[in-house]
Amino acid sequence: MNELNSHFLNQWRLSATSSPPDLTDEDSEAVPSELDTFHSSGMFSIVLPDKLTVKYPNAQLHGHDVGVVQANKAAPVKRLVYYFEMFVKNAGVKGQIAIGFTTEGFKGKMRRQPGWEANSYGYHGDDGYLYRGQGKGEEFGPTYTVNDTVGGGINYASQKFFFTKNGEIVGDVCKEVKGRLYPTVAVHSQNEEVRVNFGKEPFVFDLKAYEEQERAKQQMTIEKIVIPQNASNRIVRSYLLHYGYEETLQLFDNASGSSVPPISLTQENGFNDEDKIFRLTDRRILRQLIRNGKIDEAFGRIREIFPQEFQDDTSATCFLLHCQKFIELVREANLEEAIFYGRSAFEKFYEFEEYKDLLKDCSALLAYEQPEKSTVGYLLEDSQRELVADAVNAFVLSLNPSLEDRKSCLQSHLEKLLRQLTACFLERRSLNGDQGEAFHIRRILEASVRRV
Repeated sequence: MNELNSHFLNQWRLSATSSPPDLTDEDSEAVPSELDTFHSSGMFSIVLPDKLTVKYPNAQLHGHDVGVVQANKAAPVKRLVYYFEMFVKNAGVKGQIAIGFTTEGFKGKMRRQPGWEANSYGYHGDDGYLYRGQGKGEEFGPTYTVNDTVGGGINYASQKFFFTKNGEIVGDVCKEVKGRLYPTVAVHSQNEEVRVNFGKEPFVFDLKAYEEQERAKQQMTIEKIVIPQNASNRIVRSYLLHYGYEETLQLFDNASGSSVPPISLTQENGFNDEDKIFRLTDRRILRQLIRNGKIDEAFGRIREIFPQEFQDDTSATCFLLHCQKFIELVREANLEEAIFYGRSAFEKFYEFEEYKDLLKDCSALLAYEQPEKSTVGYLLEDSQRELVADAVNAFVLSLNPSLEDRKSCLQSHLEKLLRQLTACFLERRSLNGDQGEAFHIRRILEASVRRV
């Protein structure tokens, strides 16, 4: 089976098993939910039964008798921002409370404040200093005490830690440590008591507004990049050409012709749309027929245009068209004819392993009174017609005698550009230690619409 055929069979399988990505669930990871009582410095601090409150009950005897507790899970990394907060219930004798982040290796040094050891960062309440890997702190922000809420966050886009006090940002600092980081709190004098919030309760700090602000910064950076208007028009035009949207293409050309320089079909900046002109009107008609469920007419037109080339009755293109004909009969509730058609049309495909799963899905439509609500209901959606139309469009483009690369039939320049953009985003995230949110084209498009 050639690459053209396998591509669209794989697309069908994806449509059967996948659903639109949930932007909140994609790249889901385990998140901190409570304090880690197993690795805490239990000889100096006590984690209360709620596993969110930590207390220093006794007087400290030595300067290194610190009560340190990490979260039970590392901070998730596949997102724009991670954040948690700590409420100071009692500042104790000295108010030597701290909030910050530490690495896995810090578990063996649980008598030290976050920021006192390498690869750890801490914002301390008694002096307002920031400590990052050494015993000497640096001026950073205000002190904090009883009834204050302080927070610590990681901005994966800017690769910085940031800290807050009572809902306001105190400051940020470059994150110069790789690897997984654990939210960490510390108490260090008698009667100090803090309660941690990992997100089960609303934060004092407006995290959502902060994330929107950070995305707006990214968007502003993107918008500063100057792209010639004729370049963007060429990308859109190429897409319309590739998929045979002839009438839309004419409207697009008319609308852009007054303000955009004429677009040549000669190769320029990697574009060569000459191959996409091939059988444009025929491809437009075939797409319309399939989108309207007129599969017999589509079959007839293909055989009329390509009587020699359309002889392979076991090709993926033929298979998809036969399946779609069967699906249209089920859609029309013409079940008796659908059974008869399935028996005659599908028989020659059963010997091919690559078709078996899809044949089972088609046949399963007959088992349900309401097939559109079943597990194979995806076959009755308009997206299924589009998939078959795309396959036929690619088949026609592949018959162009001047075509140099058959793979170019599978995707438009726009889709290739989006793949390259995704690859660049993943590479950037890889360079940051696989930290940062995934590339969501849907989120970007929705954000652009809101800004218009």
